[in-house]
Amino acid sequence: MARSTHHPNYQTLLTLLRDLRERADVTQLALAESLGNTQTFISKVERGERRIDVVEFIEICDALGADPVAAFREYLQRRSLLGKKGSKLTRRTPN
Repeated sequence: MARSTHHPNYQTLLTLLRDLRERADVTQLALAESLGNTQTFISKVERGERRIDVVEFIEICDALGADPVAAFREYLQRRSLLGKKGSKLTRRTPN
């Protein structure tokens, strides 16, 4: 499981978040203010110095007026283009 903010999959997520913000024509400061946070927080998130969870991902999408489900789909598309699908789990069948 990718735990590092330097992992290619996480970098793909960070690039997506920055792209969403830029598409919305929103500055880091404006996004931070709408989240009740600081510009430094947004900068650290976008640079990978601060890891976010799924709740924060949704809050950021909401603040940008982006559909979180569509944003996550875009992340999955970008991830698959990089060939970073991850391992598949196999289910055990009951005996």
